[in-house]
Amino acid sequence: MRRVVITGLGVICSLGRDKQQFWQSIESVRSGVLPLECARADQLAFKNGGQVRGFDPAEYFESREERMFDPFAQFQLISADEALADAGIEWTDELRDRTAVITGSSLAGQTTEDGEYYKLYAENRERFHPFTIPRCMANAGASQISMRHGLRGPAMTLSTACSSSNHALGTAFWLIRNGVADAAVTGGSEALFAFGNLKAWDALRVVAPDTCRPFSKDREGMVLGEGGATLVLETLDAALARGAHIYAEVAGFGMTADASHITKPSVAGPARAMQAALDDAGLAPGDIDYINAHGTGTPVNDPNEVRAIRAVFGGDAERLAVSSTKALHGHTLGAAGGIEAVATALAIHNAVVPPTANYTEPDPECDLDVVPNEPRPCEIRGALSNSFAFGGLNASVAFRRLDEGASS
Repeated sequence: MRRVVITGLGVICSLGRDKQQFWQSIESVRSGVLPLECARADQLAFKNGGQVRGFDPAEYFESREERMFDPFAQFQLISADEALADAGIEWTDELRDRTAVITGSSLAGQTTEDGEYYKLYAENRERFHPFTIPRCMANAGASQISMRHGLRGPAMTLSTACSSSNHALGTAFWLIRNGVADAAVTGGSEALFAFGNLKAWDALRVVAPDTCRPFSKDREGMVLGEGGATLVLETLDAALARGAHIYAEVAGFGMTADASHITKPSVAGPARAMQAALDDAGLAPGDIDYINAHGTGTPVNDPNEVRAIRAVFGGDAERLAVSSTKALHGHTLGAAGGIEAVATALAIHNAVVPPTANYTEPDPECDLDVVPNEPRPCEIRGALSNSFAFGGLNASVAFRRLDEGASS
């Protein structure tokens, strides 16, 4: 089987408009969670969110048609443009035919749906915008990337709630490793700050009134975020042959279903996903130095994830660095795995573990090294990035540092 590496990264979220701004925000522990900027925010029980503030599509898209894409597709395309430029691949017709585009999104065109339904039900307008369906469809981001860059291999969007991007990344990885594709553009996006969607989250009562405090005893819930992230994957042989810059290797992927409860997570499902990722990568618990946790900051999720980590890693759990970047950029739902994969790849590349921000006091149920409040220099040999979704759908991706002189 072929080895797969990351040669391009792109991201846009509340922490920045590109990967450099994003990483600088993480290293300086600058939060993107700020007071909500949306209509009727005063009618919500929560007041803050990780929004892409001051976003103007005209800064990125020349044509009126492109500016009409739903924001979730715009975020995906912006991050893909950055990642592909970063990778610097010289395209041939053959490579375009064998490059996959695999994205993830939970809610897709939520902004468009909310706006059109408001016109229909509140303003009694009789007609929708003629492009409503193309703007709403979940595969809009993947399709736009394919068309914009002429990529003609397998293309699809996976929607598995908060595990969407990790499922997309794992699928892209497997396609390349197994010879179905030679390269892939993968990640995810979400634009969820539409009032109807925010009211739905309000009703669920899992959003913190102020901010997200993963693993901290006084945590009160998650905070919503938005954005897009893209990774360019290719074979190690191809990357070495062209002298590409390599951030990290994607080494393994595991996915499971809890088969138990629609919202309450199990310990066994996440544990089996992490173990599956390790097995797929041929890694032992002792090979992992860092876990980018799902870490939503809810009372139930965090101790559950800690128990799952302990179940897999045993005594090795004590030396692991485990952090959640959601404290800084919010929970971006279907984009979470993509954004956190970029954070994990940059952590390996820069030899720095991202912090768990907003941490105030230890919780005996979350008794791991959660890297509180400050980034930490660390040579990361191997890492996992976890995503666990409503519906009990779990996905874990294993990454590995590529040592000098590596070959297939």
